[in-house]
Amino acid sequence: MPSLFVVIAIFIWSSLGVFVRYAGLPVYEIIFYSAFFSLLFQGPIIFGTPLRRHFPGMRQIPGILIVTILLLLNTTTFLLAYEKTTIANAVFTHYIAPVVVTVLAYLLLRERITKMIILSILIASAGLWIMLGGVTIVDCFRSLMRDGLRLSGEMLGIVSGLASGVFYALLIITIRFFVRKINPYVMVFLQNSLMVIILFPFVEISLKGNLWLLFLMGALHSTLAPFLYYRGLEEVQANRTAVLGYLEPVGAIIFSMIFLGEYPGLRSYLGGALILLAGYLTLKEKVDEKISR
Repeated sequence: MPSLFVVIAIFIWSSLGVFVRYAGLPVYEIIFYSAFFSLLFQGPIIFGTPLRRHFPGMRQIPGILIVTILLLLNTTTFLLAYEKTTIANAVFTHYIAPVVVTVLAYLLLRERITKMIILSILIASAGLWIMLGGVTIVDCFRSLMRDGLRLSGEMLGIVSGLASGVFYALLIITIRFFVRKINPYVMVFLQNSLMVIILFPFVEISLKGNLWLLFLMGALHSTLAPFLYYRGLEEVQANRTAVLGYLEPVGAIIFSMIFLGEYPGLRSYLGGALILLAGYLTLKEKVDEKISR
């Protein structure tokens, strides 16, 4: 049953791209309203149960703020990728994250780096090169710096997906530094609260449009999915959970085919398969190391 909780959460998150397309709002407004509506569900859960006793002290607030900013950057770039390129390209590039985490863990935490990790980096780089049509990541960033948002939509989407993977990796590393002792359910509530505060000055409050869709996102993607995911993590090993995470691209592509009529081209499949393979090899090696110990 705990594994089922994780799988359900992953499939809920895999539908995010479809919601973003139908919402028809700027990315920052989608994030704001989703976080705001999630508080309507999470508030009674937090304050109406013993969870309210788990609020952190003031010393941990700076760490939570840093984590929230990284989460905001991760979410913004990920949703921008959904908006600018195909759902498949967005999720495939995002899954560069396991490889980036491994590299950052070596640089910042002095965790061991192996030949398999180097191989994974090379495979993931080849996958990105194929997806970008032979254009290198350096070329993409040079164009982005030179032309700004005039960069072609698909290319900007792919770069945003890659950036979301990097921010997600930084998020994981930062959590290891700051917030290991904070209750995960309280953490989700505080993160959404801070995101609402940060984005409020930039959002034009309106009761028009697809608010019902954003209300549903708050209930599903920002409340139910995180709660199910953390509930599953209480009993499911982290490495197993990470491997189950590779169901997200599958779910995302299925949803995009059904609701958006998007059928990825061969280049996306080939490049995406290499990225997923690189991430899988990275995670598999960690599992094998734990078993050998």
